Amino acid sequence: MANQPARAALKFSQTFGQWLVGPHMLAFVPAIALGAFWFAGELALVSVALGLPLLFLLSGSIKNMSHSHMGGLDPVTGLAQQAALDLETSKLLTRCAEQSRKTALVLVQLEEFEPLVQRYGQTAANTLLERLAQRLKTTLRDNDQVFWLGGARYAILLSPVPHFELESAIQLTSRLQSAIEEPVSIETNTLYVSCAIGFCLSARSPSPSAQALFKAAETALNEAARNAPSAIRSFSREMGETSVKRAALVKDAHASLDNGEIEPWFQPQVSTDTGRITGFEALARWQHPKRGTVSPADFLPALEESGQMERLGEVILYGALTALKAWDKSGANVPCVAVNFTAEELRNPKLSERIRWDLDRFDLEPKRLTIEVLESIVAGSPEDAAARNLAKLAEMGCRIDLDDFGTGHASITAIRRLAIERIKIDRSFVTRVDKDQEQQRMVSAIQTMAERLGLETLAEGVETAGEHAMLGQLGCAHVQGYGIARPMPFEATISWLQAHNAALGSLPKISGQSR
Repeated sequence: MANQPARAALKFSQTFGQWLVGPHMLAFVPAIALGAFWFAGELALVSVALGLPLLFLLSGSIKNMSHSHMGGLDPVTGLAQQAALDLETSKLLTRCAEQSRKTALVLVQLEEFEPLVQRYGQTAANTLLERLAQRLKTTLRDNDQVFWLGGARYAILLSPVPHFELESAIQLTSRLQSAIEEPVSIETNTLYVSCAIGFCLSARSPSPSAQALFKAAETALNEAARNAPSAIRSFSREMGETSVKRAALVKDAHASLDNGEIEPWFQPQVSTDTGRITGFEALARWQHPKRGTVSPADFLPALEESGQMERLGEVILYGALTALKAWDKSGANVPCVAVNFTAEELRNPKLSERIRWDLDRFDLEPKRLTIEVLESIVAGSPEDAAARNLAKLAEMGCRIDLDDFGTGHASITAIRRLAIERIKIDRSFVTRVDKDQEQQRMVSAIQTMAERLGLETLAEGVETAGEHAMLGQLGCAHVQGYGIARPMPFEATISWLQAHNAALGSLPKISGQSR
């Protein structure tokens, strides 16, 4: 309450200043000068000529006018924008060099802002942005500058000081984050928002230029966003090198799909009862001509960052169906192939039509394609586009596997509604299941639930013969993992199948629980 008069005065000053520098003043200034001379003579004319510049200075209009020439103030937040930031950064860096002072550029990005707009509307979102801009100003010193960059981003240029170290910057950014993440009441709603923050000290900038400082702060912000929610990152030389490598990887990953470097490798799934192959899972693998084998943990985020996940899905599906036809032609008995589908793919309204067309093109029955979907996706709303697509695919005859079961929050209702046929027990429950009684109890509980629902189970991540045997005894019908075979290119699957089938006669049969 005590700040209201000061805020009112500040708002009046800003409004008056914007009025003074508006284009209408081009018409009013001559009229004011002429009127002053007409009614009061030369003295009044001189007073107007000297008084108007003074009014400009008192209202801060000259500074605002410079911002206006550089794109103007943002109408929602009332903040200067990118062009003003670039100019002010250049000025401050020059001042720092001349006076041996230090500054920093801080970038703040609101997280999950678009869903907030969709839920509460653009008007409420605009009010939120304005309130947050005021919070940032209140948290900072008078000479620190706040800018609006669009895309739910603020920039903060700190006034130069003789000493400004990393610890001080971390403390400041923590206060800024706390200010942003305080609830905001708008009409009858309370809005909650989190933010990622990246910053760069002028002393750590790759070069003493506005562009280099901004790029460094943006690199830190992107790293913070990757570690969301509510992460804070400071730019370092190592981070810059990592960013360059990541950008090169994103560029290579984009081209690799068209060059055929990324293709499906296949990992077998076998029955614990008969030992026979019950299917293969198609897994994306990248053989780079110079980098060699690139880990999926590296290239999948790169493809996601470049918006190529749907394209990857198309490549893997085409390779999987091609492999099915080749196995049939060779006489190998491979009942089905499993393909992982991302949330983005499953939300494509034309997905079921595309898969139907692909199956028709390869003359394959839908039951020979297994759709693997993460438990976190199944846990979504029943009205979600992904849920509707899964229902259509199940109606078509495709098998639906629930992947990583036990790590998400899928309800039994969701499992039944989406016609899930098999749940894949996550490897975290499989590790050392032959030696750990707690693991055995967890697998038994999952198995009991599956049996009551009429579902099959597949344990993934099986690495030892002991785990394989124990899972069979606990009633798990299918297993998959390095203990059976590592993922392999299609060319190696035929010989592996022949060797596996030839060895089946010498393997003892594992008796499972009665089902």
